[in-house]
Amino acid sequence: MHRMLSFRIVPLLVFIAWTSALSAANGRDQMNRFLQDLNTLQANFEQTVFNENTRELVASEGVFYVRRPDQFRWDYISPENQQIIADGRQIWVFDPELEQVSVQSQATALTGTPAMLLISGDPVEKHFSVMDLGERDGQGWVELAPKDEESQFSRILLAFYENQLISMEMVDKFGQITRFHFSAIENNPVFTSRFFEFEPPLNIDIYNQ
Repeated sequence: MHRMLSFRIVPLLVFIAWTSALSAANGRDQMNRFLQDLNTLQANFEQTVFNENTRELVASEGVFYVRRPDQFRWDYISPENQQIIADGRQIWVFDPELEQVSVQSQATALTGTPAMLLISGDPVEKHFSVMDLGERDGQGWVELAPKDEESQFSRILLAFYENQLISMEMVDKFGQITRFHFSAIENNPVFTSRFFEFEPPLNIDIYNQ
């Protein structure tokens, strides 16, 4: 369970608002425009995890949701169901097949992750050193280096197209790589008041971290 959490919590992410653009801007400008009007978000994602030798370890897909400030939800659909919910105070990781859930402090779990970028509303520079990598294949690229030494990630790469975040790559301190691709993006959907809450089912094991 802890290993699966290290693969997936991100977390991340993750995500997506956009404005139309007449011409491509650099990565940093696109990132700033993307974040400027980000309130709520829904997007499909494809996630692939590689080891330090770039051998694929696991591939999964699902739907990601964001509501600023401080809430997100990942619903993994394939190859197995799993749910990760950040309710503003805690992060819940629910595995229906194992009939167990782990819960931990949100502030602790998200330190130095892309989730800090996407849900906190803080200036990017508060948590990351930012390097604009310019344009490649029509996409604007940005590299983020977490300022917190306790972060599990060494660097995060973001790719934007027309001010929209379309992919993300995270490299942890052991060289493991997690890549995301986003699609079917819906900007500013309306969620119910309890959409980002988690109520553990009866007769399930709960582990506090």
